[in-house]
Amino acid sequence: MRYLTAGESHGPQLTAIIEGLPAGMELLAEDINTDLLRRQKGHGRGRRMQIEKDLVAIKSGVRHGETLGSPVTLVVENDDWKHWTKIMGIEPLEREEAVEEVKRQITRPRPGHADLNGGIKYGHRDMRNVLERSSARETTVRVAAGAAAKKLLKLLGIEIASHVIEIGGIRAESVQFNTIQELQERSEESSVRCLDEDAAKKMIEAIDSAKKNGDSIGGVVEVIAEGMPIGVGSYVHYDRKLDAKVAAAIVSINAFKGVEIGIGFEAAHKFGSEVHDEIAWNEEEGFYRKTNRLGGFEGGMTNGMPIVVRGVMKPIPTLYKPLESVDIDTKETFTASIERSDSCAVPAAAVVAEAAVAWELAQAILEQFNGDRMDALIGQIEAHKQYAKGF
Repeated sequence: MRYLTAGESHGPQLTAIIEGLPAGMELLAEDINTDLLRRQKGHGRGRRMQIEKDLVAIKSGVRHGETLGSPVTLVVENDDWKHWTKIMGIEPLEREEAVEEVKRQITRPRPGHADLNGGIKYGHRDMRNVLERSSARETTVRVAAGAAAKKLLKLLGIEIASHVIEIGGIRAESVQFNTIQELQERSEESSVRCLDEDAAKKMIEAIDSAKKNGDSIGGVVEVIAEGMPIGVGSYVHYDRKLDAKVAAAIVSINAFKGVEIGIGFEAAHKFGSEVHDEIAWNEEEGFYRKTNRLGGFEGGMTNGMPIVVRGVMKPIPTLYKPLESVDIDTKETFTASIERSDSCAVPAAAVVAEAAVAWELAQAILEQFNGDRMDALIGQIEAHKQYAKGF
């Protein structure tokens, strides 16, 4: 299973084409729209989220509510496109228009963005050619693709949820829940997706303070998945290790700079006896771990315990008190150009991280089991679980 996204931040639409979903899988627009709406929420989001109302249109690969096995095309229109039709138009400009457009070119790359590196790579003298695609707006259709993956996982008995555990140095201390469903419900009730109410209040204050000062703040999100069968992934080849794929998916999200699985970096400060999860067995469950410090992975494979992944998001680099940069034309020092931005996008990024992890888990499932037909896939997963239980 794979997918490709296309589209610019202020272009007419964003598109994702998914190949490899099994035939006979239930999939409706509302399955995807739920997560698109979740991505738009969160204290600290900017004005762009007030303009857009992200809704998906399924253009191919689904008939009468079920996938066909052929590529599924997902389209999300950019409502703001109507204000950018000239700037982002596809057709060549007339001479007078071209002269005027040169005056509007962005020649001051923003620190922390892809502007300068991308301009050098592709030879763009107008940084808009870079920032339009490198924008986090692209995560809209990544969430759409992830929502399709989540639907597949749900039908296989695998649930996934996310929440925020840190913003601006304020860390949630009281994070307890009984089920994945409870985690999801409680995180959705918070404007910063934090289960610790006291910490959530302080996070909101920190976001407001950063916005007032024209600054931005980052944080840490956590994704948890339950129900993955044992042994998905591989220890045989480095590029088939599922925890490595999940880690790469997290860091591929805009502004994410770190990832840890289970207790992560904390393991560096502990003895081995305090890190590894003891193995136990009972007749009802078969093999299980007494603890889950390794976050559901051993040897690049799932071990049947909940998967726990955390990602670190840096502060968004587009600031309303911009940092210094250098004009690529004049080579003079300027303050970087300002684009519409968020003071904090960590709550929204939790939804993106959830989608990224869901995609990798679903892809690994379909790589290991026959994914041509949904009914056959369900049967294989159940047979594998029974095999592992009686091993």
